[in-house]
Amino acid sequence: QVQLVESGGGMVQAGGSLRLSCAASGTIFSINAMGWYRQAPGKQRELVATITSGGSTNYVESVKGRFTISRDNAKNTVYLQMNRLKPEDTAIYYCNADVYHSWWSRPNDYWGQGTQVTVSS
Repeated sequence: QVQLVESGGGMVQAGGSLRLSCAASGTIFSINAMGWYRQAPGKQRELVATITSGGSTNYVESVKGRFTISRDNAKNTVYLQMNRLKPEDTAIYYCNADVYHSWWSRPNDYWGQGTQVTVSS
């Protein structure tokens, strides 16, 4: 199977920056899309940003121009650089990956355990 391990969360003041990392390990042939989602208290989990293996990116409108998603395919790692953070960015951030275990298999969806990001005003 596959494990996704996130790091980089924490507490920061509004206007500050954090960088999240998520490393995938296990039985990996290749990884298609990778992404970050977040869930604030009392709210549904929402997509923050995704990136394909070819580098195409997609962002939720509220983070455009402030967050940047990137990945290192050789390390099976995805990053989320978060700048100009706002209190409304406070949430648990989850990493997601679409993983192929072999060339003939369908991709499987995996999630990290989540990392807390807290932005104080």
